[in-house]
Amino acid sequence: MMKRTILAIISAVTGIAFASGQDNDKAQDPEAATLRTQSIDEVLQSISINNPELQSLVKDTEAAQLQLKTENMLEDPTVEYSSFYSPNVTGQSGSELVVSQGFDFPTIYAAKHRQNKFSSESLNSGLEAERRRILLDAKTLCLDIIMYRQLGELLGLQADIAEDMLGLYEKRYSTGDATALELNKIKMEMMNVATKVADNNAALATAGNSLSAMNGNAGISFDADFYPLVEEISDPQAAIEEYMSGSASILAAESAASAAQKQVSLNRQDWIPKFEIGYRRNTAIREAENGFIVGGSIPIFSNHRKVRMAKAQSASAVNQLAMIKSQSLAQARSFISDIRETKAALEAYDEPLMRETLDLLRQAVEGGQISVIEYFVEATNIYSSLSDCITLQNRWQKLMAQLYINRL
Repeated sequence: MMKRTILAIISAVTGIAFASGQDNDKAQDPEAATLRTQSIDEVLQSISINNPELQSLVKDTEAAQLQLKTENMLEDPTVEYSSFYSPNVTGQSGSELVVSQGFDFPTIYAAKHRQNKFSSESLNSGLEAERRRILLDAKTLCLDIIMYRQLGELLGLQADIAEDMLGLYEKRYSTGDATALELNKIKMEMMNVATKVADNNAALATAGNSLSAMNGNAGISFDADFYPLVEEISDPQAAIEEYMSGSASILAAESAASAAQKQVSLNRQDWIPKFEIGYRRNTAIREAENGFIVGGSIPIFSNHRKVRMAKAQSASAVNQLAMIKSQSLAQARSFISDIRETKAALEAYDEPLMRETLDLLRQAVEGGQISVIEYFVEATNIYSSLSDCITLQNRWQKLMAQLYINRL
């Protein structure tokens, strides 16, 4: 009973710490209501709305797109007024008013509009890539939470069996049918399990707090303890093509490369003079004169080497696109390979057989067919294999989430 109390205290303290963290979040935001969820999709939907980082990225993208629009507008009109004075005239002898408007050749605005369209698409794709990254991180946390709960169930089973063993061998020890060594072995096993329970509960609490933080501390609660069904890979090449064609990073790089190419075309038109038109009014003592202003500026110096610079930037963007495509293809192939290897390793485990073996070992030690030391030698290997199986399942789920990130 003493060991059961120790385990209960460790689990309770960790659980209280986790619950306290959520209560503190609610205290900081009294209007936040706890969102109880049953699926990972519901969690991701909530985080896509409440995540502070994503909200910031949305505003940054919006600001950058507005900046693009302001760069393709007419220049501000200018207004100048001058007063003239003469020693032979009392007060003002004359004045001059000039109102003018400068502008580029119309084809320049059209070219900038096309370039800004590609730049805006690149920004949108970049935002989508960041959104998927954030949701993938959140999904990874959900998968880890499920893993920690499954490990907790396994550790609970291990603790229950060890406690039953302790009660059995305390009785045997009192009648002289068990040794102090066997009794101490069971107690040490319980201490070992208690440590693992504490570590697992701490990891579970940390993952839960991290998930809540990603949701803007809005009080999300994810209580699933099993993995969702995932579509098996029937056609690896189709999976790779889906990964490549839907990659937001590739789409962003493609739009950036197109925008850089349009910049080359735009800089080639910089030889076209800028124009200026306006109205002019001059007044003298007795009369006024009205007229128009027509002028322009010839880009002799400002256009120096701009085309070469734009070509270099365009080449860099094309190379960046090729690099991202190459990296994405390598990642997709790596995911496919790792998924196959992990799946093959999982298929080598027979979880029902291992749990059945644990029951048989327990019956054998209770029946006196094997010693408690022999039991723990065998049982430890089985618990380790079951734990490895749970970890492999988690790894497989994460790999599948990475491969199908474009579906987030």
